[in-house]
Amino acid sequence: MTSTNLNPVAAQGAGAAQGPSDVYFTSMRVSQGENLPKKLEALCRKAGIGRIGFGKKYVAIKLHFGESGNLAYLRPNYAKVLVDLVKEEGGWPFLLDCSTLYAGRRKNALEHLELAYEHGFSPFSTGCHIIIGDGLTGSDEVLVPVKGAEHVAQAHIGRAVMDADCVISLTHFKGHVETGFGGVLKNVGMGCGSRAGKREMHAATGPKIDADKCIGCRKCARFCASDAISYVDDKAVMDSERCAECGFCIAACPTDAIFSAYDAAPALLGAKIAEYTKAVLDGRPSFHVSLAIDISPFCDCWSSNDAPIVPDIGMFASFDPVALDAACADAVNAQSAVADSLLGEKLAQAHEGGTACEDGCAPGHAGEGTDYFRVLVPNTDWKAALQHAVKLGIGTTDYRLIEV
Repeated sequence: MTSTNLNPVAAQGAGAAQGPSDVYFTSMRVSQGENLPKKLEALCRKAGIGRIGFGKKYVAIKLHFGESGNLAYLRPNYAKVLVDLVKEEGGWPFLLDCSTLYAGRRKNALEHLELAYEHGFSPFSTGCHIIIGDGLTGSDEVLVPVKGAEHVAQAHIGRAVMDADCVISLTHFKGHVETGFGGVLKNVGMGCGSRAGKREMHAATGPKIDADKCIGCRKCARFCASDAISYVDDKAVMDSERCAECGFCIAACPTDAIFSAYDAAPALLGAKIAEYTKAVLDGRPSFHVSLAIDISPFCDCWSSNDAPIVPDIGMFASFDPVALDAACADAVNAQSAVADSLLGEKLAQAHEGGTACEDGCAPGHAGEGTDYFRVLVPNTDWKAALQHAVKLGIGTTDYRLIEV
């Protein structure tokens, strides 16, 4: 039906060589006697989730429980739909995430579980248990060779992830300060990495500080994962030896005084995420669901969420994680921006300053060629992860959108 504006490397990606992938879609509209969980169930069935055969298999349902203070994360009701579908076939599902690299309430298993319960995820609400995939402190991992990788010889993956027989990803599609958006590849690749794995993926994205732009507000220090930022004469100073290179300070800075040190870093980060995704999915059945709702400008890892940048779009499902990310990205870029949002604000500023969108669109209108993710964070390169994933044979950016 439609396809992303990427130029897929058709000769290299296994998925691309087989033609477009099917991506199934349903809106958030419901009629009398219908509800969203039922719509999600129907979507997954139509997309073919039952073809996997879950009987007597451990099934990891990878999702994000949300950071404390953030309310954009997916409700547990959506997870229960997938749990019930797996259990219907005699499978053994569990909800899974791994520890974070940054400071917060998901940096070890105990705090992570407490937060998941606070956000409504429990055996009572979802029908299955929660496992933090890389153990108590984020160090319980498996080294997984990555076939065809250019950057990662062995990926550090949470042990429980690799112990599962099947993987289902349940993704909240939203913006992201370094990768442009957080989709399936981000959820699976970055999300299944242990703390060492997350460090490896972020290794080339060490931030730098422009002292002339720094106003000494100290917001960056509050978001620093490793106490790497200090202040001299009311100016931020980065200790590169201590920096965990998570990039949170980049988004926290209100004056853009903190920036990525290398222009190629976002593309490299995307490529590494694709290689970690390959490590997680290679050789095992998988199925992927993305909900493009409450589309906040930045990740659910933040301890707050801004207003959605575009209206709610709907629910997507596919066996192809690359096609699914491409479909969601296209869907977002086809919307009109919410005026009272960070995206609406940036578009308005661009027009007021005489800077037209790529296609000269009207303020708040999505014209062809406008990339909202780069409007939000200009130095991101979200296409890099998808293009590298095609090269690795994970999937294709060419897709058919099938409405359910």
